[in-house]
Amino acid sequence: MTQMEPIPEQTFKPAEFDATRTFVPVIGAVSFVHLLNDLIQAILPSIYPMLKTNYELSFTQIGMITLAFQMTASLFQPAIGLYTDKHPKPYLLPMGMMFTLLGLVMLALATSFTWLLIASAMIGLGSSTFHPEASRVARMASGGRFGFAQSFFQVGGNAGSAFGPLLAAAIIIPQGQGAIGWFTLFAILGVAVLLGVSRWTIRSGASIKSVKKHAHFAHLTRNQVIGALTVLALLVFSKYIYMAAFTNYYTFYLIEKFSTSVADAQLFLFLFLAAVALGTFAGGPIGDKVGRKAVIWISILGAAPFTLLFPYCNLFWTAVLSVVIGLVLSSAFSAIVVLAQELVPNKIGMISGVFFGLMFGISGIAAAGLGALADATSIEYMFDLCAFLPLLGIITLFLPRMNRG
Repeated sequence: MTQMEPIPEQTFKPAEFDATRTFVPVIGAVSFVHLLNDLIQAILPSIYPMLKTNYELSFTQIGMITLAFQMTASLFQPAIGLYTDKHPKPYLLPMGMMFTLLGLVMLALATSFTWLLIASAMIGLGSSTFHPEASRVARMASGGRFGFAQSFFQVGGNAGSAFGPLLAAAIIIPQGQGAIGWFTLFAILGVAVLLGVSRWTIRSGASIKSVKKHAHFAHLTRNQVIGALTVLALLVFSKYIYMAAFTNYYTFYLIEKFSTSVADAQLFLFLFLAAVALGTFAGGPIGDKVGRKAVIWISILGAAPFTLLFPYCNLFWTAVLSVVIGLVLSSAFSAIVVLAQELVPNKIGMISGVFFGLMFGISGIAAAGLGALADATSIEYMFDLCAFLPLLGIITLFLPRMNRG
Protein backbone atom coordinates (compact mmCIF):
# COMPACT_ATOMS: atom_id res chain seq x y z
CA MET A 1 0.00 0.00 0.00
CA THR A 2 1.48 3.30 -1.08
CA GLN A 3 1.94 5.83 1.68
CA MET A 4 0.20 9.16 0.97
CA GLU A 5 2.41 12.20 0.82
CA PRO A 6 1.64 14.79 3.51
CA ILE A 7 -0.35 17.76 2.32
CA PRO A 8 1.76 20.93 2.40
CA GLU A 9 1.09 22.98 5.52
CA GLN A 10 0.41 26.20 3.56
CA THR A 11 -2.75 24.60 2.12
CA PHE A 12 -4.42 25.22 5.44
CA LYS A 13 -3.15 28.75 5.99
CA PRO A 14 -5.72 31.51 5.56
CA ALA A 15 -4.96 34.20 3.02
CA GLU A 16 -2.78 36.89 4.51
CA PHE A 17 -4.74 40.06 5.18
CA ASP A 18 -3.49 42.87 2.94
CA ALA A 19 -3.55 46.05 5.07
CA THR A 20 -2.62 48.16 2.03
CA ARG A 21 -5.68 47.19 0.00
CA THR A 22 -8.89 49.23 0.21
CA PHE A 23 -11.85 46.82 0.53
CA VAL A 24 -14.54 49.15 -0.82
CA PRO A 25 -17.38 46.55 -0.70
CA VAL A 26 -16.74 46.02 3.03
CA ILE A 27 -16.67 49.76 3.74
CA GLY A 28 -19.80 50.07 1.61
CA ALA A 29 -21.52 47.34 3.62
CA VAL A 30 -20.92 48.98 7.01
CA SER A 31 -21.84 52.36 5.51
CA PHE A 32 -25.11 50.90 4.21
CA VAL A 33 -25.98 49.47 7.62
CA HIS A 34 -25.00 52.82 9.14
CA LEU A 35 -27.64 54.29 6.83
CA LEU A 36 -30.22 51.77 8.08
CA ASN A 37 -29.22 52.27 11.72
CA ASP A 38 -29.38 56.06 11.63
CA LEU A 39 -32.54 56.02 9.50
CA ILE A 40 -34.17 54.09 12.34
CA GLN A 41 -32.75 56.53 14.89
CA ALA A 42 -34.10 59.47 12.87
CA ILE A 43 -37.63 58.22 13.42
CA LEU A 44 -37.55 59.56 16.97
CA PRO A 45 -37.11 63.31 16.31
CA SER A 46 -39.21 63.01 13.15
CA ILE A 47 -42.30 61.87 15.06
CA TYR A 48 -41.84 64.23 18.01
CA PRO A 49 -44.68 66.53 16.86
CA MET A 50 -47.02 63.50 16.68
CA LEU A 51 -45.89 62.16 20.06
CA LYS A 52 -46.17 65.63 21.62
CA THR A 53 -49.80 65.80 20.55
CA ASN A 54 -50.75 62.17 21.29
CA TYR A 55 -49.17 62.05 24.75
CA GLU A 56 -49.46 65.76 25.64
CA LEU A 57 -45.69 66.04 26.15
CA SER A 58 -43.73 69.15 27.08
CA PHE A 59 -40.53 70.14 25.31
CA THR A 60 -38.68 68.95 28.41
CA GLN A 61 -40.21 65.46 28.06
CA ILE A 62 -39.26 65.41 24.37
CA GLY A 63 -35.73 66.24 25.41
CA MET A 64 -35.86 63.37 27.94
CA ILE A 65 -36.79 60.90 25.19
CA THR A 66 -33.74 62.00 23.24
CA LEU A 67 -31.65 61.84 26.42
CA ALA A 68 -32.75 58.23 27.08
CA PHE A 69 -31.64 57.24 23.59
CA GLN A 70 -28.44 59.25 23.53
CA MET A 71 -27.23 58.19 26.97
CA THR A 72 -27.48 54.44 26.29
CA ALA A 73 -26.00 55.10 22.85
CA SER A 74 -23.02 56.86 24.42
CA LEU A 75 -22.19 55.34 27.80
CA PHE A 76 -21.43 51.82 26.61
CA GLN A 77 -19.43 52.70 23.51
CA PRO A 78 -15.98 53.35 25.06
CA ALA A 79 -16.23 50.20 27.20
CA ILE A 80 -17.24 48.07 24.22
CA GLY A 81 -14.45 49.55 22.11
CA LEU A 82 -11.83 49.00 24.84
CA TYR A 83 -12.92 45.40 25.38
CA THR A 84 -12.90 44.50 21.69
CA ASP A 85 -9.48 46.12 21.21
CA LYS A 86 -8.18 43.28 23.38
CA HIS A 87 -10.78 40.61 22.56
CA PRO A 88 -12.22 41.05 19.04
CA LYS A 89 -15.86 39.93 18.79
CA PRO A 90 -16.95 40.20 15.13
CA TYR A 91 -20.49 38.97 15.80
CA LEU A 92 -21.20 41.88 18.14
CA LEU A 93 -22.24 43.86 15.04
CA PRO A 94 -25.35 41.80 14.15
CA MET A 95 -26.10 41.29 17.85
CA GLY A 96 -26.24 45.06 18.33
CA MET A 97 -28.70 45.40 15.47
CA MET A 98 -30.96 42.91 17.25
CA PHE A 99 -31.28 45.37 20.15
CA THR A 100 -32.30 48.04 17.64
CA LEU A 101 -34.93 45.67 16.23
CA LEU A 102 -36.33 45.05 19.71
CA GLY A 103 -36.42 48.78 20.42
CA LEU A 104 -38.40 49.41 17.23
CA VAL A 105 -41.01 46.83 18.17
CA MET A 106 -41.34 48.41 21.61
CA LEU A 107 -41.64 51.91 20.10
CA ALA A 108 -44.43 50.77 17.76
CA LEU A 109 -46.36 49.20 20.65
CA ALA A 110 -45.65 51.81 23.37
CA THR A 111 -48.70 53.18 25.17
CA SER A 112 -47.12 55.56 27.68
CA PHE A 113 -44.29 58.03 28.11
CA THR A 114 -42.39 55.48 30.20
CA TRP A 115 -42.46 52.91 27.39
CA LEU A 116 -41.35 55.56 24.93
CA LEU A 117 -38.29 56.12 27.14
CA ILE A 118 -37.53 52.39 27.38
CA ALA A 119 -37.91 51.85 23.63
CA SER A 120 -35.65 54.81 22.91
CA ALA A 121 -33.04 53.49 25.34
CA MET A 122 -33.12 50.06 23.63
CA ILE A 123 -32.51 51.62 20.19
CA GLY A 124 -29.63 53.54 21.74
CA LEU A 125 -28.16 50.32 23.14
CA GLY A 126 -28.04 48.90 19.60
CA SER A 127 -26.16 51.98 18.42
CA SER A 128 -23.66 51.72 21.27
CA THR A 129 -22.56 48.34 19.93
CA PHE A 130 -22.71 49.21 16.24
CA HIS A 131 -20.68 52.41 16.00
CA PRO A 132 -17.28 51.53 17.54
CA GLU A 133 -17.21 48.09 15.90
CA ALA A 134 -18.33 49.33 12.48
CA SER A 135 -15.82 52.20 12.63
CA ARG A 136 -13.12 49.64 13.42
CA VAL A 137 -14.11 47.52 10.40
CA ALA A 138 -14.07 50.61 8.14
CA ARG A 139 -10.52 51.39 9.27
CA MET A 140 -9.44 47.74 8.79
CA ALA A 141 -10.72 47.83 5.22
CA SER A 142 -9.33 51.30 4.43
CA GLY A 143 -5.96 50.28 3.03
CA GLY A 144 -4.49 53.37 4.68
CA ARG A 145 -7.11 55.75 3.23
CA PHE A 146 -8.43 56.44 6.70
CA GLY A 147 -10.24 59.70 5.98
CA PHE A 148 -11.96 58.24 2.93
CA ALA A 149 -13.07 55.12 4.83
CA GLN A 150 -14.32 57.08 7.85
CA SER A 151 -16.24 59.53 5.66
CA PHE A 152 -17.71 56.71 3.55
CA PHE A 153 -18.83 55.02 6.76
CA GLN A 154 -20.10 58.22 8.32
CA VAL A 155 -22.00 59.43 5.25
CA GLY A 156 -24.16 56.34 5.44
CA GLY A 157 -25.37 57.47 8.84
CA ASN A 158 -25.94 61.02 7.65
CA ALA A 159 -27.90 59.78 4.63
CA GLY A 160 -30.04 57.64 6.92
CA SER A 161 -30.66 60.63 9.17
CA ALA A 162 -31.77 62.61 6.11
CA PHE A 163 -34.11 59.95 4.72
CA GLY A 164 -35.61 59.12 8.12
CA PRO A 165 -37.77 62.27 8.36
CA LEU A 166 -39.04 61.77 4.78
CA LEU A 167 -40.07 58.17 5.44
CA ALA A 168 -41.58 59.16 8.78
CA ALA A 169 -43.61 61.90 7.08
CA ALA A 170 -44.74 59.52 4.33
CA ILE A 171 -45.46 56.41 6.44
CA ILE A 172 -45.79 57.12 10.17
CA ILE A 173 -47.42 60.55 10.32
CA PRO A 174 -50.40 59.56 8.09
CA GLN A 175 -50.89 56.06 9.58
CA GLY A 176 -49.97 56.58 13.19
CA GLN A 177 -47.54 55.10 15.71
CA GLY A 178 -48.22 51.48 14.74
CA ALA A 179 -46.69 52.10 11.31
CA ILE A 180 -43.28 52.20 12.99
CA GLY A 181 -43.47 48.42 12.76
CA TRP A 182 -42.68 48.61 9.04
CA PHE A 183 -39.22 49.91 9.90
CA THR A 184 -38.35 46.58 11.53
CA LEU A 185 -37.68 45.36 7.98
CA PHE A 186 -34.70 47.73 7.83
CA ALA A 187 -33.33 46.31 11.08
CA ILE A 188 -33.69 42.73 9.82
CA LEU A 189 -31.86 43.67 6.61
CA GLY A 190 -29.12 45.26 8.71
CA VAL A 191 -28.65 42.07 10.73
CA ALA A 192 -28.27 40.05 7.50
CA VAL A 193 -25.65 42.42 6.02
CA LEU A 194 -23.66 42.58 9.26
CA LEU A 195 -23.54 38.79 9.46
CA GLY A 196 -21.72 38.91 6.11
CA VAL A 197 -19.33 41.60 7.39
CA SER A 198 -18.56 39.50 10.47
CA ARG A 199 -17.81 36.47 8.30
CA TRP A 200 -15.44 38.60 6.16
CA THR A 201 -13.58 39.76 9.26
CA ILE A 202 -13.11 36.19 10.45
CA ARG A 203 -12.35 34.69 7.02
CA SER A 204 -9.77 37.32 6.06
CA GLY A 205 -8.05 37.24 9.42
CA ALA A 206 -8.49 41.01 9.62
CA SER A 207 -8.00 42.45 13.07
CA ILE A 208 -6.92 45.72 14.54
CA LYS A 209 -3.40 44.25 14.77
CA SER A 210 -3.36 44.09 10.98
CA VAL A 211 -3.29 47.89 10.78
CA LYS A 212 0.26 49.09 11.22
CA LYS A 213 0.96 51.70 13.86
CA HIS A 214 1.51 55.08 12.29
CA ALA A 215 4.08 57.45 13.71
CA HIS A 216 2.44 60.74 12.72
CA PHE A 217 2.31 61.82 16.37
CA ALA A 218 5.06 59.63 17.84
CA HIS A 219 6.94 62.81 18.80
CA LEU A 220 4.23 63.84 21.28
CA THR A 221 4.41 63.14 25.00
CA ARG A 222 1.52 61.45 26.81
CA ASN A 223 0.36 64.78 28.26
CA GLN A 224 0.42 66.38 24.80
CA VAL A 225 -1.70 63.54 23.41
CA ILE A 226 -4.19 63.97 26.26
CA GLY A 227 -4.27 67.73 25.60
CA ALA A 228 -4.92 67.17 21.90
CA LEU A 229 -7.73 64.71 22.66
CA THR A 230 -9.25 67.26 25.05
CA VAL A 231 -9.24 69.91 22.30
CA LEU A 232 -10.93 67.45 19.93
CA ALA A 233 -13.53 66.65 22.58
CA LEU A 234 -14.32 70.37 23.03
CA LEU A 235 -14.69 70.74 19.26
CA VAL A 236 -17.16 67.85 19.25
CA PHE A 237 -18.92 69.63 22.13
CA SER A 238 -19.40 72.84 20.13
CA LYS A 239 -20.43 71.03 16.94
CA TYR A 240 -22.97 68.62 18.41
CA ILE A 241 -24.79 71.00 20.71
CA TYR A 242 -25.53 73.09 17.65
CA MET A 243 -26.43 69.96 15.65
CA ALA A 244 -28.76 68.85 18.47
CA ALA A 245 -30.66 72.12 18.17
CA PHE A 246 -31.25 71.44 14.49
CA THR A 247 -32.02 67.73 14.54
CA ASN A 248 -34.43 67.94 17.48
CA TYR A 249 -35.99 71.41 17.28
CA TYR A 250 -35.58 72.80 13.76
CA THR A 251 -39.09 71.65 12.79
CA PHE A 252 -40.56 73.41 15.84
CA TYR A 253 -38.53 76.53 15.02
CA LEU A 254 -39.99 76.65 11.50
CA ILE A 255 -43.53 75.98 12.71
CA GLU A 256 -43.33 78.65 15.44
CA LYS A 257 -41.51 81.37 13.51
CA PHE A 258 -42.91 80.88 9.98
CA SER A 259 -46.16 78.92 10.64
CA THR A 260 -45.09 76.12 8.27
CA SER A 261 -46.95 72.81 8.26
CA VAL A 262 -45.41 69.71 9.88
CA ALA A 263 -44.88 68.14 6.44
CA ASP A 264 -43.13 71.25 5.08
CA ALA A 265 -40.97 71.49 8.20
CA GLN A 266 -39.88 67.88 7.65
CA LEU A 267 -38.83 68.75 4.09
CA PHE A 268 -36.70 71.63 5.38
CA LEU A 269 -35.15 69.26 7.91
CA PHE A 270 -34.39 66.84 5.06
CA LEU A 271 -32.56 69.60 3.16
CA PHE A 272 -30.39 70.29 6.20
CA LEU A 273 -29.66 66.60 6.85
CA ALA A 274 -28.91 65.94 3.17
CA ALA A 275 -26.39 68.80 3.25
CA VAL A 276 -24.87 67.22 6.38
CA ALA A 277 -24.47 63.92 4.51
CA LEU A 278 -22.78 65.62 1.54
CA GLY A 279 -20.42 67.63 3.77
CA THR A 280 -19.48 64.52 5.74
CA PHE A 281 -18.57 62.61 2.59
CA ALA A 282 -16.34 65.45 1.39
CA GLY A 283 -14.57 66.02 4.71
CA GLY A 284 -12.64 62.75 4.98
CA PRO A 285 -11.00 62.59 1.52
CA ILE A 286 -10.14 66.30 1.73
CA GLY A 287 -8.53 65.63 5.10
CA ASP A 288 -6.46 62.82 3.56
CA LYS A 289 -5.05 65.34 1.06
CA VAL A 290 -4.77 68.66 2.91
CA GLY A 291 -4.66 67.50 6.52
CA ARG A 292 -7.23 66.93 9.28
CA LYS A 293 -6.42 70.18 11.09
CA ALA A 294 -7.20 72.33 8.03
CA VAL A 295 -10.57 70.61 7.60
CA ILE A 296 -11.43 71.18 11.27
CA TRP A 297 -10.50 74.89 11.01
CA ILE A 298 -12.73 75.44 7.99
CA SER A 299 -15.57 73.28 9.23
CA ILE A 300 -16.24 74.54 12.74
CA LEU A 301 -14.94 78.12 12.85
CA GLY A 302 -15.93 78.60 9.19
CA ALA A 303 -19.56 77.88 10.05
CA ALA A 304 -19.74 80.73 12.60
CA PRO A 305 -20.64 83.60 10.21
CA PHE A 306 -23.57 81.58 8.85
CA THR A 307 -24.88 80.45 12.25
CA LEU A 308 -24.73 84.03 13.56
CA LEU A 309 -26.74 85.29 10.56
CA PHE A 310 -29.26 82.42 10.64
CA PRO A 311 -31.70 83.78 13.31
CA TYR A 312 -32.29 87.00 11.32
CA CYS A 313 -33.39 85.45 8.00
CA ASN A 314 -36.75 85.00 6.31
CA LEU A 315 -37.99 81.53 5.40
CA PHE A 316 -36.14 81.33 2.07
CA TRP A 317 -32.78 82.40 3.47
CA THR A 318 -33.33 80.23 6.54
CA ALA A 319 -33.52 77.23 4.19
CA VAL A 320 -30.47 78.38 2.22
CA LEU A 321 -28.34 79.01 5.31
CA SER A 322 -29.39 75.72 6.88
CA VAL A 323 -27.95 73.94 3.83
CA VAL A 324 -24.72 75.97 3.98
CA ILE A 325 -24.35 75.34 7.72
CA GLY A 326 -24.99 71.62 7.23
CA LEU A 327 -22.37 71.39 4.46
CA VAL A 328 -19.67 73.30 6.33
CA LEU A 329 -20.20 72.07 9.88
CA SER A 330 -20.56 68.38 9.05
CA SER A 331 -17.17 67.93 7.41
CA ALA A 332 -15.35 68.05 10.76
CA PHE A 333 -16.41 64.82 12.48
CA SER A 334 -14.63 62.33 10.22
CA ALA A 335 -11.46 64.43 10.47
CA ILE A 336 -11.80 64.58 14.27
CA VAL A 337 -12.27 60.81 14.62
CA VAL A 338 -9.37 59.91 12.31
CA LEU A 339 -7.08 62.45 13.99
CA ALA A 340 -7.96 60.97 17.40
CA GLN A 341 -7.29 57.44 16.08
CA GLU A 342 -3.88 58.58 14.80
CA LEU A 343 -3.09 60.07 18.21
CA VAL A 344 -3.79 56.69 19.89
CA PRO A 345 -3.33 54.13 17.09
CA ASN A 346 -3.23 51.06 19.35
CA LYS A 347 -6.72 51.64 20.77
CA ILE A 348 -8.90 52.22 17.71
CA GLY A 349 -12.04 50.69 19.22
CA MET A 350 -11.83 52.65 22.45
CA ILE A 351 -11.12 55.94 20.66
CA SER A 352 -13.97 55.33 18.21
CA GLY A 353 -16.25 54.50 21.12
CA VAL A 354 -15.21 57.59 23.06
CA PHE A 355 -15.83 59.99 20.19
CA PHE A 356 -19.02 58.38 18.89
CA GLY A 357 -20.17 58.07 22.49
CA LEU A 358 -19.22 61.68 23.15
CA MET A 359 -21.22 62.68 20.08
CA PHE A 360 -24.32 60.85 21.33
CA GLY A 361 -23.88 61.92 24.95
CA ILE A 362 -23.45 65.61 24.15
CA SER A 363 -26.38 65.45 21.74
CA GLY A 364 -28.60 63.82 24.35
CA ILE A 365 -27.73 66.14 27.22
CA ALA A 366 -27.98 69.12 24.87
CA ALA A 367 -31.40 67.97 23.60
CA ALA A 368 -32.76 67.82 27.15
CA GLY A 369 -31.12 71.12 28.16
CA LEU A 370 -32.18 72.93 25.00
CA GLY A 371 -35.72 71.63 25.41
CA ALA A 372 -35.86 73.02 28.95
CA LEU A 373 -34.43 76.33 27.69
CA ALA A 374 -37.07 76.47 24.94
CA ASP A 375 -39.82 75.83 27.51
CA ALA A 376 -38.49 78.59 29.75
CA THR A 377 -37.93 81.12 26.95
CA SER A 378 -38.70 80.28 23.33
CA ILE A 379 -37.43 78.17 20.42
CA GLU A 380 -36.17 81.33 18.69
CA TYR A 381 -34.16 82.46 21.72
CA MET A 382 -32.61 78.99 22.00
CA PHE A 383 -31.40 79.18 18.38
CA ASP A 384 -30.09 82.71 19.01
CA LEU A 385 -27.83 81.41 21.80
CA CYS A 386 -26.65 78.33 19.90
CA ALA A 387 -25.48 80.53 17.02
CA PHE A 388 -22.33 81.42 19.01
CA LEU A 389 -21.16 77.82 19.56
CA PRO A 390 -19.06 77.45 16.36
CA LEU A 391 -16.85 80.31 17.57
CA LEU A 392 -15.30 77.70 19.88
CA GLY A 393 -13.57 76.38 16.75
CA ILE A 394 -10.79 78.88 17.48
CA ILE A 395 -9.24 76.29 19.85
CA THR A 396 -8.22 74.27 16.77
CA LEU A 397 -5.12 76.45 17.07
CA PHE A 398 -3.95 74.18 19.92
CA LEU A 399 -3.99 70.93 17.92
CA PRO A 400 -0.49 69.52 17.27
CA ARG A 401 1.23 69.38 13.90
CA MET A 402 1.51 66.03 12.18
CA ASN A 403 5.02 64.57 11.82
CA ARG A 404 5.20 63.46 8.18
CA GLY A 405 8.79 62.42 8.38
